[in-house]
Amino acid sequence: MPTRLAGTQSARVHSKADLVAWIAAGEKPKDKWRIGTEHEKFMFYTDTLGPVPYEGARGIRAFMEALIACSRWEPILELDKLIALKRPEGAIYGTISLEPGGQLELSGAPVRTLHDIAVETDHHIQEVLRVGEPFGIGFLGLGFSPKWTLSETPRMPKGRYGVTTRYMPLVGSRGLDMMYRTAAIQVNLDFSSEPDMIDKMRASLALQPIATALFASSPFAEGRPNGFKSMRGEVWRDTDPARTGLLPFVFEPGMSYEAYVDYALDVPMFFVYRDGQYIDVTGRSFREFMAGRLPGFEGELPTLDDWSDHLTTLFPEVRLKSFLEMRGADGGRCREIVALSALWAGLLYDEMALAGALDLVKDWTPEELEQLRQDVPKGALNAPFRKGKVLDVARDVVHLAHRGLQNRREINLQSQDETIYLTLLEDTIARGKTCADELLELYAGRWGGRIEPVFWEFAF
Repeated sequence: MPTRLAGTQSARVHSKADLVAWIAAGEKPKDKWRIGTEHEKFMFYTDTLGPVPYEGARGIRAFMEALIACSRWEPILELDKLIALKRPEGAIYGTISLEPGGQLELSGAPVRTLHDIAVETDHHIQEVLRVGEPFGIGFLGLGFSPKWTLSETPRMPKGRYGVTTRYMPLVGSRGLDMMYRTAAIQVNLDFSSEPDMIDKMRASLALQPIATALFASSPFAEGRPNGFKSMRGEVWRDTDPARTGLLPFVFEPGMSYEAYVDYALDVPMFFVYRDGQYIDVTGRSFREFMAGRLPGFEGELPTLDDWSDHLTTLFPEVRLKSFLEMRGADGGRCREIVALSALWAGLLYDEMALAGALDLVKDWTPEELEQLRQDVPKGALNAPFRKGKVLDVARDVVHLAHRGLQNRREINLQSQDETIYLTLLEDTIARGKTCADELLELYAGRWGGRIEPVFWEFAF
């Protein structure tokens, strides 16, 4: 999750138009479109296969201090706690941060091509492996913690996580699992205008369950099969419905920046950040804040930083800020990270591919979309859809993405072919098997019903 720095507050918000303008300011011409990735990894001790706590000589804080000493990272502190790292101004890529259960996240730079994503990802993984080795720390790229219970999972000392840990059990049964035991890959993409945003958001929201199926990698929990192929996807179905899901209003006439702002204004807030402290305002709305009626902040108007913070606490399958965030995929290894970027860049950054995606989903009903969201975590590519399976839709989707990447190469005159990054997905479709299917076969076969080999064979 993003990390706020203490310091000067941004401009005050005086009207809803200010919030709409904040989103619209993200518009970029096509030649300025970039691709950004964020990916989370579970940290574990290679000798015991246990989770890595924050404190201790071999803990996460010590590991992050070693990253500072060995590489060009700078610390981000919350009070006296090291909770994130940033690169110096003008450096290659952005930040390393900690998710609630100690999942290590890279928020990468916005880059031009998938080749840049591949280089950035490889550089990051090689760096954390090199620094982690003396600590006996390994990194696992799956969608759900395969071995540890919730009580065994460490908790990171970030103020916002304290607020959400108290609130989540009130609004669903799986919110703490989402926070502490899931890991994801996310792709961030640009839009050129409000109509372009609408087209991209509609296509990508409808197709998020297809991405969940293709990247399903979380069939284990607490050392055994959990009955799902994407437990992460299932967890999200019972996590605070006010701030999650497929957002039916996006598909209705009248979708706009303002429509998304109206949705966000009524999603309950988590906190207000002041002077390095996260102040609990759970259950109150940003609308109240704008009216000067937020308890504890009576008469005070929010800032644009407050608005930015609030938007990070909304968790729909596609999130709109000053760019679009694709949020439907389980965590994975390097090939999966780049493949997810290839899928969404191919679909959304080429006009013909985007038109094809919109045509594919144009008659999908809200009920069908919700049924997909319900069925995919359990069945992945074998989940039913209309007269066939999700596999049939996934085949068409990956084909569209392939065409989109081919068109990008021709238009941008790239010397290297970006379609190579879809090979993983094309192989997945040809075999009809996801990472989760492979894991379950190994568990039932060569692994002899043991979970430990996942830490050796599926680590980075």
